[in-house]
Amino acid sequence: MALSKSALKVAATQIGMTEKPLGSNWGVPVKNYLASVGIDFPAAWCMAFVYWCFQQASEKGKNPLVKTGGVLKAWNNADKKHRVKDPQPGDIFIMDFGKGLGHTGIVEKVDQTFIYTIEGNTNDSGSREGIMVTRKQRPKTKIKGYLRY
Repeated sequence: MALSKSALKVAATQIGMTEKPLGSNWGVPVKNYLASVGIDFPAAWCMAFVYWCFQQASEKGKNPLVKTGGVLKAWNNADKKHRVKDPQPGDIFIMDFGKGLGHTGIVEKVDQTFIYTIEGNTNDSGSREGIMVTRKQRPKTKIKGYLRY
């Protein structure tokens, strides 16, 4: 759990970071998030953001996450022992919109109905294709599952 808490702290330092130009899926720091998973072109970056946060928090670069920019690939390829149903701060939430489309971020806090998150590639309306790193509130009922490292 220490790694997850550290990754959450890293994520908090990124709040307000945006794509440059807006709507491009590119620019610093987005291209750094994408580069952490080996992507060198503009692409959806929510999973890359999560991976980058864990990479920054990892001791000696030993990041246990699946190295991918794909949300559902991260979920499907994660060791089953990392899948949990009871979210805690530092967990990675997974949303599945069907047809291979997903969204993710890091849980900051939890109550009975909602998770409160820090996530990249979103916006004020909660899009999975937004422009920034921000805090969001999401209903637990919309979440496929959680990964805990």
